[in-house]
Amino acid sequence: MADQVIDSSVLNVHDLKRLVQARFSPEPAAGPSLSVMSFGYRHGVPPQADLVLDVRFLPNPYFVPELKGLTGKNPKVAAYVLEREETQQFLDKVVDLCRFLFPRYQKEGKAYLTVALGCTGGKHRSVAIAAELTKRLQEEIPRIQLWDRDIEKE
Repeated sequence: MADQVIDSSVLNVHDLKRLVQARFSPEPAAGPSLSVMSFGYRHGVPPQADLVLDVRFLPNPYFVPELKGLTGKNPKVAAYVLEREETQQFLDKVVDLCRFLFPRYQKEGKAYLTVALGCTGGKHRSVAIAAELTKRLQEEIPRIQLWDRDIEKE
């Protein structure tokens, strides 16, 4: 049997969600989370992505013999991807976009924002870019998580 009544007749869905979370959550709502995901287009676009960004415009470490067998988590591959001016410009723009969107998603009551970064196989470029994006945003967005979806796939 209910022991609390909420008059929702004057609340929109987002205000109602905030009120219910505030009253019934064991701890105050921690706010939305940002998921940064790397993936390979070869394995399909992640259906849960809110934003999908293609990094296949960057040179591919796969075609560098000493980097081919490594992943974007390796410092040599990361340096190869990140040292380029166009990579830094791209990252600056994506960071700005996330800074713009994240508070607006929060205001609308969304629990998460998922940014998916894709390259051909999901092992090199997207992994390095996703890690760097996470690093750049983790100070201001405390609930950020990194997921390399296809890093182990062939």
